[in-house]
Amino acid sequence: MALARRVAMVAGGGALAGVGTYLGLVTGAIPVDLGIGRRVRPLGPVEVLIGAPRDVVFAVLAAPYGERVPRAMREKVKVLERGDDMVLAAHFTPIRGRLRATTVETVRFSRPDRVDFRLVRGPVPHVVESFQLAEDEVGGTLLTYTGELGTDLWRAGRWWGDLVASTWEAAVRASLEAARTEAERRSTL
Repeated sequence: MALARRVAMVAGGGALAGVGTYLGLVTGAIPVDLGIGRRVRPLGPVEVLIGAPRDVVFAVLAAPYGERVPRAMREKVKVLERGDDMVLAAHFTPIRGRLRATTVETVRFSRPDRVDFRLVRGPVPHVVESFQLAEDEVGGTLLTYTGELGTDLWRAGRWWGDLVASTWEAAVRASLEAARTEAERRSTL
């Protein structure tokens, strides 16, 4: 009986450690950057045609990082440090229930046509992204999202990267759709 109890305790402890590690990775609380077996995969491209001038779209993209954060963004973005053309910001993404992932990224603004992101801490060791803004012929804006996501540990890292990338790109698509809606609303005022 004592042996069965010990085996159950060890198995339970192992399962608890596995769940804790998984939650730490998913939420970005345990960033893993081993630098071995690095695999990089593309993110995007995603193109969104926005019926608003480029300067309006840029202002919408920059708004969450400004001095006055829009109320709708306060639970999604927190600026940790601010410079002239760059911020260090924490981004909060709901995962399931009350669970949320936290990423910390530098965000660099190149007015009027580019916003660049570089991951500092998150569920993978490497992400770089950009939003590029180009005027179209009718006064609107073509917003193009591109990036790359890198993971360590060869095949296991590739599996993790594919899992993270699908969630990551879905969050970006939702953000781009919200930016499109807000920019078009502002341009009709």
